[in-house]
Amino acid sequence: MGTPHYYHSFSGPVDTKVIDCDVCVYGGTPAGIAAAMQIARLGKRVVVLEFGKRIGGIVTSGLGATDIGNKHVIGGISRQFFRDVGVKYGVEEKWHFEPHIALQVYQEWLDSAGIPVYLEHRLSGIEKKHGRIASLQTENGCQFRASIYIDAGYEGDLMARAGVQYRVGRESDSVYDEHYNGIHYGSPHHNFFRFVDPYRKPGDPSSGLLPNVSEMNPGRQGEGDDLIQAYNFRLCLTKEPGNRVSFPKPANYDPEKYELLRRYIGAGIFDIFKLAVEIPGKKVDHNNWGGFNTDFIGANYGWPDGDYRRRERIYQEHVNYVKGLFWFCANDPRLPPLVREIAGSWGFAADEFTDSEHFPPQLYIREARRMMSEYVMTEHDALGRFSPDDSVGMASYKMDSHNCKRIVKGGRALNEGNLEVAPLDPFPIPYRSIRPRRSECTNLLVTCCPSASHICFGSIRMEPVFMILGQSAGVAAVLSLDKNGIVQDISYSTLEQKLRSEGQILTEPEEEKAKLDVY
Repeated sequence: MGTPHYYHSFSGPVDTKVIDCDVCVYGGTPAGIAAAMQIARLGKRVVVLEFGKRIGGIVTSGLGATDIGNKHVIGGISRQFFRDVGVKYGVEEKWHFEPHIALQVYQEWLDSAGIPVYLEHRLSGIEKKHGRIASLQTENGCQFRASIYIDAGYEGDLMARAGVQYRVGRESDSVYDEHYNGIHYGSPHHNFFRFVDPYRKPGDPSSGLLPNVSEMNPGRQGEGDDLIQAYNFRLCLTKEPGNRVSFPKPANYDPEKYELLRRYIGAGIFDIFKLAVEIPGKKVDHNNWGGFNTDFIGANYGWPDGDYRRRERIYQEHVNYVKGLFWFCANDPRLPPLVREIAGSWGFAADEFTDSEHFPPQLYIREARRMMSEYVMTEHDALGRFSPDDSVGMASYKMDSHNCKRIVKGGRALNEGNLEVAPLDPFPIPYRSIRPRRSECTNLLVTCCPSASHICFGSIRMEPVFMILGQSAGVAAVLSLDKNGIVQDISYSTLEQKLRSEGQILTEPEEEKAKLDVY
């Protein structure tokens, strides 16, 4: 078993081979897998490059309780995934599942389609000629030459290398005349519901702030900044004695990191396990909940534009923070016995992530870069005020932002940035939001960093939608091959017809509009 890592510096022999294909997909995420499957289905040569050792992104790394939205607008390959997972459990379709089952399904897909997958192939550079990506190079010396490239990574690294305009952070409300963007206070969720003193010496600001509390200015409601919503790990936990691995103590464990939580528990709140959603195998998908939990608020600011080594440092900080959190809850003698008893009854599932100490290898990158193309989706799209006519799929989950900072306001600890606003109906994602401007790059499509404002992206960023966008990008890529490899030149009517024939749902079915099938 090995300690989970984001990045290992390349030290092996340089492999200078050149791989030619029709379409190169960078990112073995669910979006990347869906794109590759669609391209192979249409008879074109496709390869998938994956940064890490495991395909499937966050879906195979603990996100087993899927954030769905409205099921009836999830079609095509995305819907097929949940049906194929269902086959593993002997049901028609399954929306909550174990990580290793999701991995099996994706691996079987790729194997059956004969799609080459290059694990641990990390982008080191690109060659660009006449506004097009001519080749992609990886750290181990490989060169990938394709007519079309798809950036299916969570961070948009290929997009950024290609010189495509993007944004990191929150726009002010005034940029797109929005109401829910920018700095946001007032959420009834995921904050401290008791007064918690943030100072090292209670009541004494001169003593300094506790760890995980920022001196940052609170700012004003609706102001923009460059902050992003918090990351965490989606943990696969169990109480089953025969399958439970006790929470380990990190090598650099520091109980002071959790002093704010200790004070919160002392004030009468212990909700660490409140969002533990049951999945098969007597396990749960554990996610962040409340004022202090697995969201490592403020620790991810350097991730989107960071190089690989900086991301590795941030990654390890998140690993140690989360492991330390559960060790603290289960073992710190200053905590009430009931708290330690509850925490100690849980542990990692021994039959998951066996090659990374039962800890999920994929950090949950909720938000990084977002492309800025000719159509930027905003809350007006999500709330049905705009209706673009070049839909390549539907989004329907609430506009969901986790907290972006933890500060002091009025002498108490306060989280800022959480927001949850549900669309009235599913809404279309336009093709223009997954392709760059013609002037920036003509043979690139982007699936996980589409052109959207921070708050609208909060609805789009769910894995079923990423798979939808991956499949649509795959169809668009194949159609572009007949247009000199220029993704801006394909006819939307042709794209629409092909997407529908491949099972994509591009508009909300009239008969479903009145149904409340929302998760």
